[in-house]
Amino acid sequence: MTTHRASIDAVLQARPPSFTADGAREIARGAFGIEAADAKSLGSERDQAFLLTGQDGAAVAVLKVSNPAEDPDMLDMEAQVALHAMRCDPGLTIALPRRALPAGTGPAGTGPAGTGPAGTSGLSGDVSAYRARWDSGGTGYWVRAYDALSGRTRFSGASLADPALIAWGETTARLGRAMRGFIHPKAIRRLPWDVQHAASLRPMLGSLRDPAARRSVTAVLDRYDEAVAPRWNLLRAQVIHGDLTPDNVLADDDGLITGIVDFGDMTHTALAADMSSVLDAMGCDRDGAEMFRVARLVIDGYQRIVPFEPLELELMGELWAARSAAAVTIGAWRADQGLEDREFAERFAEPALAMIDNLLTTGWAEVARLLGGSAAARIPASVPAAQAALAARRDAAFGPAMEPLSYSEPIEMASASGVWMTDTAGRRYLDMYNNVVCVGHAHPRVTAAVASQWRVLNTNLRYLHPSAIELAERLIATCPPGLDTVLFVNSGSEANDVAWRIARHYTGNAGFLCTEYAYHGITDAIAAVSPEVLPGARTPEHVATWAPPDTYRGLNLGADGFAAALAALAGRGLAPAAAILDGVLQSEGVHDLDAGYVAGLVEMTRAAGGLWIADEVQGGHGRTGAAMWSFQRFGIVPDFVTLGKPMGNGQPVGAVITRRDLLERFAADTVFFSTFGGNQVSMAASHAVLDVLADERVLPRVTEAGEALRAAVRAATAGHDRVGDVRGVGLANAIELVTDRASRRPDPAAAAAVKDGLRRRGVLVGSTSRAGNVLKVRPPLAFTADLVPVFVRALTEALADLPGTAA
Repeated sequence: MTTHRASIDAVLQARPPSFTADGAREIARGAFGIEAADAKSLGSERDQAFLLTGQDGAAVAVLKVSNPAEDPDMLDMEAQVALHAMRCDPGLTIALPRRALPAGTGPAGTGPAGTGPAGTSGLSGDVSAYRARWDSGGTGYWVRAYDALSGRTRFSGASLADPALIAWGETTARLGRAMRGFIHPKAIRRLPWDVQHAASLRPMLGSLRDPAARRSVTAVLDRYDEAVAPRWNLLRAQVIHGDLTPDNVLADDDGLITGIVDFGDMTHTALAADMSSVLDAMGCDRDGAEMFRVARLVIDGYQRIVPFEPLELELMGELWAARSAAAVTIGAWRADQGLEDREFAERFAEPALAMIDNLLTTGWAEVARLLGGSAAARIPASVPAAQAALAARRDAAFGPAMEPLSYSEPIEMASASGVWMTDTAGRRYLDMYNNVVCVGHAHPRVTAAVASQWRVLNTNLRYLHPSAIELAERLIATCPPGLDTVLFVNSGSEANDVAWRIARHYTGNAGFLCTEYAYHGITDAIAAVSPEVLPGARTPEHVATWAPPDTYRGLNLGADGFAAALAALAGRGLAPAAAILDGVLQSEGVHDLDAGYVAGLVEMTRAAGGLWIADEVQGGHGRTGAAMWSFQRFGIVPDFVTLGKPMGNGQPVGAVITRRDLLERFAADTVFFSTFGGNQVSMAASHAVLDVLADERVLPRVTEAGEALRAAVRAATAGHDRVGDVRGVGLANAIELVTDRASRRPDPAAAAAVKDGLRRRGVLVGSTSRAGNVLKVRPPLAFTADLVPVFVRALTEALADLPGTAA
C-alpha cells in the first residue's frame, strides 16, 4: 500500500530534535535563566523533554524542545489551557509554563530569540512570553520550560490497583470539566491520535508488517465507519486533553495522579475520546474479563464527576478500539519512515493488538453491555426460540408462585419513553397499561433527579435532610386539614401495612374490611385484604369483604353489603380496626363510585369503632383528573392516605399520610423507622413527580384525554355486541367484554383475545375484575388526546377478529 505523506500531519513527518543533556542545560540557562546541574531525557514521540535538576539532585523544571515543524500558536494554546484549567479547578495539579528571558539577554552565540519578560509561572496576557526561539545547526526550535512536579512517570497502567483506576477516571473527568469552556482556533486540528480522524490511519496500514495485525486494525476501522462515523456529530464535543496516560502525568507510589504535565495532544473532539485514550493505557496487559473490569472501574470514576450519555457509553468500545488501532498503526508508520527507532515506536503494539483482539472477539453488542452501554445495546433482539428459552429460565429462577407473563406471546422489552415502549426487535408499543410510571416512562425530570442524587448522597432519616421534610410538607398541602403527618416507606404494600398497624394500635380492634376482589399489597397483613391474589384461599377470620357497586349492571349500589360485612365481623366477636378502599376499584373492574355511597361507608366504619384507609396507590397522583387523590371526589377525610407505585415514577417509594393524634398514641408504645423510607434518591424522584404534575398541568390534561378516550371508544364500539360497557374516570378506564349485551354475561375469553389482538397491533392493555372480562386501560399520565385514534383503531381491529362479532 502506498502511503500519501500529504495526508499525514507534518509534525509526524519531521524528525524530532536530538539535543544532548548538555545542550538542554544550555537552552535552560540561555532561554529561561535556569541553572541546571543535569538534564535527563524523558523520551518523547515527536519532540524532546528533559528533567532539569539542581546540584542537590532536586528537580527544578522540565524543558521541552518542540519539533521544528510545530506551529508556535499550538504551543501558546498549550500554555493557555494549562493556566485556564488551573483557574477552573485549582484542586488539579498542573505543570504551569515558565516565562522566557527577553530576547538577547542569553549568553553569546546560539541562544534565544524569544519574546516576553522573564519570571515565574503565572498569568500573562501575552502567551508567547512562555516560549523562546533557539537556533541550532541552522534549524530553529521553539523551547519552553514548565514547573517540575513530584511523582513517577512512564509506568504501566497494568500496575495500578483498583482505587487508582477509579481515581484516574475522576481526574480525567475533572480535567475535562475544567477545559469545558476553553476554545482556541488551533484546537481544530487533524491529529491522527484523535479518534475522530480514524480514517487517516488507512493510508498507514501498509506499515503493519503482520497480516493478522493489519486485519485486526482494518476490522476496527470498518466498525468505526459503520457504527461511529454516522453518529459522530451526536456526541458531545469540546477541547479535551486527549492523552491522560502514564506518559503524560506524574503519580505517587499508589498510582494516584500528582501532576498533569503535557497538553500536546489536546484537540477539539468528542468528550468520550478522552476516555478512549485512558482505557487504551489502563487496559494494556490485562486479559479477557479483567480488561473489561478495569475499564468499568475507570468509567465509574469518571461518572462520579461527569456522567456519560447513553450514546457515549454505547460507542465507548469502538472509540477505545480506534485509539488502540492508532497506537499500533502510527508507531509502525513512523518506524517505517525512519522517524523513530522501531523498538521505541512499536513498544505498545503487542498489548494494543491484544486489546483490539479482545474487543473484536467479545463482539460489539457485548462490549457495549460490559462497559455500561444503553439498555438497547445490552439486550440483543431475541428470536422466538430465544424468548422461549428466556421464559423457561424465568420459570426456573422465579418458581411457580410468580405471576405469569402478560400475553400469549410474551414481550421482551428493551426501552421506553413517555407512553411508548420498545421491544428488543425495535417494535414500539403504545402503553395503555402501566400506571407505575405516572408521568411517563423515563421522564427526563425524574431520571435526572434520581441520577443526580445518587451521585451525592443516599441515606436514612436518622440524619437531617430537607428533601424528605419538604416532600412531607408538599404532600400534606395536597390533603384536607387534619391530615398533617407523613411516614415514608418503600412501597404501597408497606404503606398499607403501616396504616393497618397504627389502626389496630389506636382502636384496639382487630377486624379489617375490604372489597371482595381487592388488591392492596403483598405483606402478610395486607395480603389478607387482597382477595385478588387469594382466589383459592379463604380470607382470614379477622377479614370481612363486601361487594362494591357494579355500575354496569346496577348491582350492590347501596351499603347493605358493607353493613353485612360489619355484621359478619361482629358475629365473630370482632370490631373493625379499619376499612380500606381503592377509590377507582381497579381490581374490581374500574367503577366510578358515588360520593354519597363512599361517605356512608366511612360513617359506618367510624360508628363501629374503625378508621378509614384511602388506598391511593392506584387512583392517586392525578389519575382521576378531578383531584390529586381519588378520595377527594367523595368529599371525605380519611384517617390514612396510602401512596405507592406512581409516587416515584418507578423508583421504589411509599408514604402514609395520617393524623398526628393517631401517631402520638402509637409513639407512646413504639417507634417507627424504615431503613430506606425517606431516602434522598426516592425523595428526589417524588419531588420531581410532583413538579411535573404541576408544570405540565397534568390533571386538566388527564381529564381531557380521558373524556376523549371514552367518547371515541363508545362511538367506535356502539355496534359491537360484545362490548358491554365503556366506563371510567380520568385515565382509569375499563372496557367490559360480554357474550352479548342482552345477557351482560362476562366473556373472559373475548377479553383475553382482544388483549392479545391489541398487543399484535402495538398497543398494551391489562385485564381485571373477578371474571377477568374487563380490559384495564390506565396509561401513564403522559397519554394525550391526540393518541386516542391510535388506540381506537387497534381496538376496533382486534374486536373485528373475535369470532361471531357483529359490527
